[in-house]
Amino acid sequence: MDPSTTVDIPSASGRNSPKPPPAKIWSVSEPPFEGFKPIDKEGFSRSNQETAIVIDNGSSTVRAGWSFDAKPRVSLPPLMARYRDRKLARTFTFVGSDVYSDGTARGQAKNVYEPGSNIVNNWDCMEGVLDYCFIKLGLNGQKGGIDRPVVMTEPVANFGYTRKTMSEILFECYGAPSVAYGIDSLFSYSYNGGKNGLVVSSSYTSTHLIPVVESKALLSQTTRLNWGRFQSAEYLLKLLRLKYPTFPGKISDPQAEDLVREHCYVSQDYEGELSRYLDWTGLEDRDHIIQFPFVEQVVVQKTEEELAIAAEKRKESGRRLQAQAAKMRLDKLKKKEEEYEYYQQLQGQLQEVTKKEAKRILESNDFDDENQLEKRIRELEKGIKKARNKDVGDVEEEVQEEPTFPLLDTPDDQLDEEGLKQKRQQRLMKSNYEARQRAKAEKEKEKARLAEEQRLDDERRERDPEGWATERKIARQAIIQKMKDRERLKSELGNRKSLANQMRMKSIANLASDNPTKKRRRGGGDDDTFGADDADWGVYRTIATGEQSDDEEEEDLSKSLKEIESQLLKHDPTFTEESTREAQTDWTKSVLHAFLHGPYPFDPESQRQANQLHLNVERIRVPEVVFQPSIAGLDQAGIVEIASNILTERLADAPSTVRDQVLKDIFLTGGNTLFEGFEERLERELRAVLPVEMPLRVRRAKDCVLDAWRGAAAWAGDRKNRSSFVTKAEWSEKGAEYIKEHDLGNAAAF
Repeated sequence: MDPSTTVDIPSASGRNSPKPPPAKIWSVSEPPFEGFKPIDKEGFSRSNQETAIVIDNGSSTVRAGWSFDAKPRVSLPPLMARYRDRKLARTFTFVGSDVYSDGTARGQAKNVYEPGSNIVNNWDCMEGVLDYCFIKLGLNGQKGGIDRPVVMTEPVANFGYTRKTMSEILFECYGAPSVAYGIDSLFSYSYNGGKNGLVVSSSYTSTHLIPVVESKALLSQTTRLNWGRFQSAEYLLKLLRLKYPTFPGKISDPQAEDLVREHCYVSQDYEGELSRYLDWTGLEDRDHIIQFPFVEQVVVQKTEEELAIAAEKRKESGRRLQAQAAKMRLDKLKKKEEEYEYYQQLQGQLQEVTKKEAKRILESNDFDDENQLEKRIRELEKGIKKARNKDVGDVEEEVQEEPTFPLLDTPDDQLDEEGLKQKRQQRLMKSNYEARQRAKAEKEKEKARLAEEQRLDDERRERDPEGWATERKIARQAIIQKMKDRERLKSELGNRKSLANQMRMKSIANLASDNPTKKRRRGGGDDDTFGADDADWGVYRTIATGEQSDDEEEEDLSKSLKEIESQLLKHDPTFTEESTREAQTDWTKSVLHAFLHGPYPFDPESQRQANQLHLNVERIRVPEVVFQPSIAGLDQAGIVEIASNILTERLADAPSTVRDQVLKDIFLTGGNTLFEGFEERLERELRAVLPVEMPLRVRRAKDCVLDAWRGAAAWAGDRKNRSSFVTKAEWSEKGAEYIKEHDLGNAAAF
């Protein structure tokens, strides 16, 4: 066989292999209402005037407790809702997770922080959150204040106005004797025993990289990346809205944050894994199905008795319709019989009158001559006979009589004007009849030819089944290639720079030119003969659809392909349904279907499936923004680029021993670093950009979420840090913007 005719036998496609039903379907969480929390008086009873109240004022969660506690006693989201019930004439206030206990409160809820930032912009809500914390800690305020020092966390480079307003509230509203502020990530680093290192803090609204040397933060070298858990959840929502524009459910912000927290992870090779993520093999493990609440359509199930009654009603209705149809046929038959009897009487009457009277009678009955009357009588007789046979179930096959044309043999001079007219009609009728007979003969001849070809093909298949199958597969591949070429040509015509489109435009320009290639002369013997040859009209086909595409359009490629594939399916055991072009090009097995619905079939009528989300590519795309901010449209460097810049350039003047110690302690803290694979990915990429001789070690906080509060509690419980507190007297004397610097806090002029 010619190597150019090698058959490409499609192998069994893994994408067409059936997948088992999903082993697990995740559900979305309900609003995080935690219920009533009693007042904790035990801590207040153990405290004294030197025991500090420690508040981690985070943008996702506010945590409060005593400096001697191992974990915070109060934890709540920074939300508050206040509305007045007109029926009860009462004003209700909900703080923290309590806002989710009431629908109206949830709609009126306001956040302490500006959305997407860690800057307090709603001080009324801030006071409500502090009230809630102090009350739950057992501080009743009956003595006019809380009478306890306060240690509060704040973000890096906190605004002076924000710290000033917070100090005014704590000193004037709550009567705190002293207040100290510190950076949450530095508290966490100190709690985990850090001294020289690079703190990578990725929290709810931002990511900071802070170099620390000799337990003191180099705030002037700190870099901020505007991305955190809030932006990740918002980004996931955008991706899902783009992916499912008609999704019937609503995804709330807390639910989106839970989806990010539970299903996303950091890929160790993002580009490589992304290119293989929607591969059919193993997709059921990578694709997570999230089921949202739905209401299934109610299908009324009828009993057997009700079904039997409905069937009897349908039968009765059918019998009535049959009776009506029989009655209508009988009425028609009676009408035809009456008409037949009338025309027979009319025919007998014509035999007894003169020709002039006969012509008048025929014209009054809409007949031109007796031949038309006789033809009408024959038609009625045939119709009556057919109707009677149909009623008794005995339908006789009608014998087609060969038409006669007697006037064609009569000379024209023997005919009057009416006879000449009828002769012309008979000549046309004879031409039509002969044309139909020729077409019928050609059809029978073609039918016999196809039957003979089929017989020879069957003999060939029985003698050499393998050769027959190979020939069919070669023909199938040729048709498929022709279909691909046709599709390619169509796509090229849409591209103005393609060769096919340039040739098309050249033909158009030539036709529209004042001096075309084929010159036309209006006068003389050299007239334009365009169109005389059928080939001339091919230029219009070339302009319209491209060269040689008209012949391809005339061929029914799809029909020919289906015929060949049906033969292969019937006689070739190696050719299965999965080998057909329809199965291979089925969009439900495409990458788009895998992206939208995973490796499972989708029923658009199912309410359950209509309320499902499939997380696949999003699982690695959302956390990747911290490493590649550009994929989310963020014009900033990733944490690897920032970290390498700090370690190799900004600390270039530091002693090599200090730089080596910093490299040995890359410290991760914050809830946004809890993604699976975050630590390994950061260490691997830093190792790739740093000199090979530099030591490198990445570690994670013991508790990335609570260690900031624990570090602040440990710092507040150390008596040597009392000098870092600003007392109320100092605040009154030196101004509201006065701040005492310490190793774990912001600088006064940062």
